[in-house]
Amino acid sequence: MTARVEVLDIIAQMTASERAFVLATVVRTVSVTAAKAGAKAIIAADGSIVAGWIGGDCARGAVLKAAREALADGVPRMVSVQPENMLAELGVRPGDSRDGIRFASNMCPSKGTMDIFVEPVLPRPSLVIFGASPVALSLAAQARVLGYHVTLAAPSSDLTVEPDADAVLDGYQLGELNEGKRFVVVSTQGKGDEAALRAAIATEADYHSFVGSRRKMASLRAKLTAEGADAAAIDRVKAPAGLDLGAITPEEIAMSILAEITRERRRGQRAGNNASSRE
Repeated sequence: MTARVEVLDIIAQMTASERAFVLATVVRTVSVTAAKAGAKAIIAADGSIVAGWIGGDCARGAVLKAAREALADGVPRMVSVQPENMLAELGVRPGDSRDGIRFASNMCPSKGTMDIFVEPVLPRPSLVIFGASPVALSLAAQARVLGYHVTLAAPSSDLTVEPDADAVLDGYQLGELNEGKRFVVVSTQGKGDEAALRAAIATEADYHSFVGSRRKMASLRAKLTAEGADAAAIDRVKAPAGLDLGAITPEEIAMSILAEITRERRRGQRAGNNASSRE
């Protein structure tokens, strides 16, 4: 098996298992360089190179730094590793960016130039829904269409139909979840509110919400904090869930929740990228 085939095979495996990684590809070289155009490497979330090769220490540090940043913001970037005299001719310093290119210094004796494209490959965003209410079921179905990995947790006795979800759990105890950006919604609506909310606040996520009124949430907060639950964690739960769209039906409420989740998911990603398309 060739190294290229091995890299492509591992990419397929890591993508299928919903693991975050970076694919670094050498797209251009000038003069003497250890790796040539077309060379690839897979960089895991912990910074280790899982497979492939893009050269030695001359480029490794700059690429690993770019990989960490790409995994954090989900944005690909180009890294150009050049000898310092060439950077000076361009009027840039190591660490500077220009026209979407991050420049780094090649301190190796070869004094070659390498341009490396750093592309993050992220798992699907994860939506965890507690409850089997009509809103919960509609939310699961709509989220799947939008590409979310959906986990629905509810007592099996509460389910009257088969949920449209990637994983269905009996009860509110969660197992291992995928590595994607995570959003949690409690939509029990009177059936197991306390147990579900307790499980929800114990689940690390970028967004927590509760389908119910502020009054209901305040009552649950008082009861759970009296039992020792973390008040600050409960206060981070958005209630009522969703944007105020005047939603009435379960489908409309689910849509309003997904609209709010989309806003949170995309926060900061559109700035500067699509401004011209809205002008």
